Amino acid sequence: MIIIAFSHQTSKILPRVFCRRFRHCAPILRDGKKLIMYQFTSIHNITKIELQNRDISILRAHGWRFVYLPYDIQNDFSEHAYSCVDLSKRALGIHNRFIQTPNALYKYIAPE
Repeated sequence: MIIIAFSHQTSKILPRVFCRRFRHCAPILRDGKKLIMYQFTSIHNITKIELQNRDISILRAHGWRFVYLPYDIQNDFSEHAYSCVDLSKRALGIHNRFIQTPNALYKYIAPE
């Protein structure tokens, strides 16, 4: 199972200019009993953050949205990612080149 987290806030300048509703996304994978968030920090630099179920509820209270998907994990998806959207698309195995913003990814995978 993969969880894709979406946020309205980011510290990067380009997403503030080009992205409207959601400005950041991050894949969260289950590793045994732990949840690991793959946070895109810069090109070819991915930070792994260990989360608990309590952390998910705290993030939800601060405006994050979560989409739970029953996909299989792609091997080595964090290599050569150039944006948070590219990282999430690689985790899901999506090859649609027209998805370039977190909002476009949310519209593509959300069950609405």
